[in-house]
Amino acid sequence: MAGRNRVPLVVAVVVGVIAVLAVRAATSPSKSGAQSHVGTVGAGAPAGCVTLNVAASSEKAALLQAIADDYAKDDGKADGKCARVLVNTKASGGATTALARGWNDSVDGPRPDVWTPASTSWTALLRYETTKRDLPDLVGDAKPPSIARTPLTIAMPKPMAQTLGWPTKPIGWSDILALAKDPQGWARYGKPYGAFKLGKTNPNFSTSGLNATIGAYFAATQRSSDLSLKDLADPKVIAYVKAVEGSVVHYGDTTLTFLSNLQKADDRGQGLSYVSAVTVEEKSVWDYNQGNPSGDPKTLGRHKKPRTPLVAIYPKEGTLFSDNPFVTLKADWVTDAKRAVAADFLSYVQSAKAQKRFADAAFRDFEGKAGPLINPSEGLLPAEPKAVISAPAPAVLAGVKDSWERLRKRARVLLVLDVSGSMGDAVGSAGATKLDLAKKAAASAVGQLAPDDMLSLWIFSTQQDKEKPYRELVPFGTARNNLATVKAKIADLQPNGGTGLYATVRAANAFMTTSFQPGFINAIVVLTDGRNEFPADNNIDSLTTALNPEDADRAVRVFPIAYGEDADLGELTKIADASRAAAYDASDPASIDKVLTAVLSNF
Repeated sequence: MAGRNRVPLVVAVVVGVIAVLAVRAATSPSKSGAQSHVGTVGAGAPAGCVTLNVAASSEKAALLQAIADDYAKDDGKADGKCARVLVNTKASGGATTALARGWNDSVDGPRPDVWTPASTSWTALLRYETTKRDLPDLVGDAKPPSIARTPLTIAMPKPMAQTLGWPTKPIGWSDILALAKDPQGWARYGKPYGAFKLGKTNPNFSTSGLNATIGAYFAATQRSSDLSLKDLADPKVIAYVKAVEGSVVHYGDTTLTFLSNLQKADDRGQGLSYVSAVTVEEKSVWDYNQGNPSGDPKTLGRHKKPRTPLVAIYPKEGTLFSDNPFVTLKADWVTDAKRAVAADFLSYVQSAKAQKRFADAAFRDFEGKAGPLINPSEGLLPAEPKAVISAPAPAVLAGVKDSWERLRKRARVLLVLDVSGSMGDAVGSAGATKLDLAKKAAASAVGQLAPDDMLSLWIFSTQQDKEKPYRELVPFGTARNNLATVKAKIADLQPNGGTGLYATVRAANAFMTTSFQPGFINAIVVLTDGRNEFPADNNIDSLTTALNPEDADRAVRVFPIAYGEDADLGELTKIADASRAAAYDASDPASIDKVLTAVLSNF
């Protein structure tokens, strides 16, 4: 099956790289789904200090800044000079891309002196890309020092895991695959949970998605080492991995999408209907079970613990550790003074005091030792994982990630664009309108679909098809056949009328539900810059009720984009939550290209 016709979203191990986005994520009720790819966590440093900028993966950035604040209080000096450490959140895949193509502060955030992704897999991919392109090696150490560790797990609601024999029976990818391929689903065990549904992130963005893909390949070969390029071409291995991907409900750039939606389902008493399992780090299982799926220490304790907790399954075939390497970049902007601060801060981070902070957040220490929070009452098994996989050689690792584009579950996407009069408002100083920017971004985004993905185009305002505020411009067909027509129709769009949002989403959902295609991710992407202005359908509660599927196995996901400052992100989040998807914030119209790229990461 052909892969996506797209430029890869992280270090493009085969065909180049592009910038990964700066989407504002959401953990509050008014935001949902997208990770905060760029955002300073720490405060400014005093004048005269040597400032060390650290780019850290999202699951540990806030914690690492707290440790940096302790460092400033306890010592804060290197070579006798005042030193301060500022931590910025940056997704591992996004940072890999940015470093490989040349860091752009205006796009990527503050340029890092130290990079700490979630896994050394990303450092290997960066070195692979720079070597291939005859660029300087920014990593240096083949095995950078670790600051904390946490293994990849298959997290599962406890009653489901117990059905499979947890915690005494070894469980792995083979058991997951058997369930996913069985048309009876959970009924094979006499349980009313429906089909097996897996939550898995896009390996172009997410460490858990990358490690889960690697783990599935190793499971397919029934080995825990020496994965080769020949293995990646083995039809039996390909079929195994493709079958695992076939059980995915949708993808995404962060596990928070799944954990946040699972928490909301649990709040409604539906904790066993959203997903059967989600591939996340062990630390994230603990966070979820505290009612804090974002893992942000500042939000711990604000939400009650789930009725149905998750437990960690450590795949019997083997799993990988996220080892959180600490990489002082070999770059010309990293001065000797900064290197001295980096070395001093690394020693501090590996000290007993700082390591206790990691243990208190359910990380294992930098040598892999489990702390007191890793225990069965929290759904975690300290003696696991018994089988540990090392990441394959860089070329093979690149091949694994590249192959995902061919093997991932296919999508059936209805793109719904707002063409109301306010989309004609000018933005920026170049004279472009919101619709101009959206048209350009949408045309680029649909080009990222694989040729055998399915694509349709609707538009909406209050000036469309008679009493209906929406209109179909291009009926469903393969992206291969529809792409040129969709792009041409998008280019011709003109703004007019008001915003008939609710009726459009209701109709789109009804159409997609009626024509639901098993074997595809059935999804609606809605871009709007306003609030509902269609009196004939103005009840948000009625709409969200209609979007909440009675049959979770036939769910249609609605991914709304709040475009511009006047869009109601809160109501769009309600729409996303009801359909068990995610809302995205493009309040800055200039970000729409990046946000649409983020939305496409779900497919």
